Amino acid sequence: MENPGYCSGSFDGLHHPSDDDDDDEMVDIAGATLDFSSTDDVPPLSSGGFEDYSTTTTTSSSSSSSRAAGMNGTGPTKLVDPLEDPLPGVGTYEDFNTIDWVREKSKDRDRHREITNKSRQSTVALLHSVSDAFSGWLLMLLVGLMAGALAGGIDIAAHWLADMKGGVCLIGFWFNHEHCCWTSNETTFQERDRCPQWQSWAELITGTSEGPFAYIVNYLMYIFWALLFAFLAVTLVRAFAPYACGSGIPEIKTILSGFIIRGYLGKWTLIIKTITLVLAVSSGLSLGKEGPLVHVACCCANILCHLFTKYRKNEAKRREVLSAAAAVGVSVAFGAPIGGVLFSLEEVSYYFPLKTLWRSFFAALVAAFTLRSINPFGNSRLVLFYVEFHAPWHLVELAPFILLGIFGGLWGALFIKANIAWCRKRKSTILGHYPVIEVLVVAALTAIIAYPNSYTRMSGSELISELFNDCSLLDSSQLCGYKQPTNTSETGAGNSLTDRAAGEGLYTALWQLALALVFKMMITVITFGMKVPSGLFIPSMAVGAIAGRLLGVGMEQLAYYNHDWFIFKGWCSQGADCITPGLYAMVGAAACLGGVTRMTVSLVVIMFELTGGLEYIVPLMAATMTSKWVADAFGREGIYEAHIRLNGYPFLEAKEEFEHSSLAVDVMRPRRADPALAVLTQEGMTVGEVETLVESTHYSGFPVVVSQESQRLVGFVLRRDLLISIDNARKRQEGVVSASQVVFTEHAPTQPDDAPPPLRLRGIMDLSPFTVTDHTPMDITVDIFRKLGLRQCLVTHNGRLLGIITKKDILKHMAQIANRDPESILFN
Repeated sequence: MENPGYCSGSFDGLHHPSDDDDDDEMVDIAGATLDFSSTDDVPPLSSGGFEDYSTTTTTSSSSSSSRAAGMNGTGPTKLVDPLEDPLPGVGTYEDFNTIDWVREKSKDRDRHREITNKSRQSTVALLHSVSDAFSGWLLMLLVGLMAGALAGGIDIAAHWLADMKGGVCLIGFWFNHEHCCWTSNETTFQERDRCPQWQSWAELITGTSEGPFAYIVNYLMYIFWALLFAFLAVTLVRAFAPYACGSGIPEIKTILSGFIIRGYLGKWTLIIKTITLVLAVSSGLSLGKEGPLVHVACCCANILCHLFTKYRKNEAKRREVLSAAAAVGVSVAFGAPIGGVLFSLEEVSYYFPLKTLWRSFFAALVAAFTLRSINPFGNSRLVLFYVEFHAPWHLVELAPFILLGIFGGLWGALFIKANIAWCRKRKSTILGHYPVIEVLVVAALTAIIAYPNSYTRMSGSELISELFNDCSLLDSSQLCGYKQPTNTSETGAGNSLTDRAAGEGLYTALWQLALALVFKMMITVITFGMKVPSGLFIPSMAVGAIAGRLLGVGMEQLAYYNHDWFIFKGWCSQGADCITPGLYAMVGAAACLGGVTRMTVSLVVIMFELTGGLEYIVPLMAATMTSKWVADAFGREGIYEAHIRLNGYPFLEAKEEFEHSSLAVDVMRPRRADPALAVLTQEGMTVGEVETLVESTHYSGFPVVVSQESQRLVGFVLRRDLLISIDNARKRQEGVVSASQVVFTEHAPTQPDDAPPPLRLRGIMDLSPFTVTDHTPMDITVDIFRKLGLRQCLVTHNGRLLGIITKKDILKHMAQIANRDPESILFN
């Protein structure tokens, strides 16, 4: 599949639409990436597509949405009854267009009203009503089960393949390192991870695990496996599911706002993303699986929606399910069901009614239970990084916690600017034409630099778990390389130890961590956004956890050697366990993740669910809020919003304030120098004239007026519905020819006896399109678009049509105000 710009995160294969671009060409280019993945029930029309200013579909009232489109004519022919025989395709949407929220909700209300009325008439109808009400909960159950099972399989497979880079189990190659040595009786306390059943590649090839030659063999095999996994991941994505690359969260946010990307949540995307996510994580690249798991869960939900009619045929209802699926994704990624629901509510969802909150909670619960049943971590716990700190935190420590928040905010702002600059360079230079080579070069660079340092060689999850760990008497980690106490009085209660002086092992570990911090900060910038599944949660948390552990050890040594200082007096006496470095790592991880994503409430809840550290909510809150404030000082966009803007998606960010004093007339089209607005008249136009108008323009909708002279607004009709209706009338209704008159009135006008029958299209017209006057302030107009999910709004003056404002026009206007390129908005 020769398509250099194939990633869902870039749409590099598409070009900027201009006035001369034909919609057919645009859809064909996009369609090249959709052949393998489309699960949506309505294929794109060949003559529809992108729009300039008559946007995607109309904002319809409940009266017009309750009728399927239809046409009938006068004469001896059999008329088409739109209620008994609705036209397939009418009321559906083109690819890369925005749904009509008002019309979709109106359709669902009409459907529900009809079921309720029928349920009073018979027992069968009552049972149908009950099954309809229960179908949403059944769908949530299936989504939770499917996503939980897939997440468990991904965790197990990724752990196994990651260990394969270091060696193989002799009693069964399918065992990872931990499971291979699980029942071995030949392990020692100092080398608990070594057993005769597990052999490194050097032991298999050379017969020895010691010496420089064995080290080189292990080094080369590590690089070989890393390159192999990375190559398989990028090749599978490129060949079978171009939309499987990236994090997926920016596109999920855009889809939940009403945008349609056919195939992005399809079955091929699900299969390939699941496989390649395992390969990408196992390759050792600086990425995580948490963001892509949200995409995987949403794919599951979209596929399962096709089993239920009310979700298959209604785009707004389907997006309620996808909002719940986003919560499921975070639930299975971190073992944090409550945090997942809050993540969907705070960060991802555009429309989140109360019943979606309940269903999200239920689905996240089912998914967490499924994951717990699979037990992929082998610790009988749902949490990924269980911590058990023995010392409480003190008020004085809020200062270093806030310092970690400042670091997280600065790192988040720097990372976003650097990553967006790199991704823009990738899109605009020859680098974007060779994604396989780019992935292999970055994978090789990562493996070569990472292997000598044990903290970069281990996976991101293992690194974070190591950094969160509180040292005890039984720990043999280098991070616990303190000088041993000379007498038993210096040991703390239970299994904990008092603060001690750092030993050589700890100093070595600190140097390695400092190098790992610099490496992680740099390599993550160029890794995120490559053409493989790549999440950002774990790499961001790893950066913060390293910085936090370094600061925590520094504070611990400061307290040990200066316990008589004023700030330590009264709570940190000599021989006490005062400072917990693992807590600083946890706070730093939250600060950096918050600085990158700008999450607040959901992040704090995810962190205490992730670690089980409920009593450390206040430090987490302080660091998270500080990181957000600091990062917002450099730019209010999180990483996902920045990628949405980079890719030109039509997303109206609710957090972005519109402070300009412009009016609707300043933004609407046509402008003064533009040709007049293309409109249809309610009567007087023939089928041939309508077809000519549609073929000569690339708009996806047309206002209907009383006449060309009066320009009094009657309604709005979609290009797609118009084409389907005319085509259907020519096939099924005798006498409809190019000379037939098209009427949008309730009663057809009188015609000569020899005239062909008229084509009545009032049924496909929106009789109450949303309108604003030419003097409506744009801040009010933007609020209307956000809160109602509009795609376009007509502008009138004393009832006369002046122009139209689309979501794309608003985004372009906001880009101009912010001194950004307005042509970066690719879609409507």
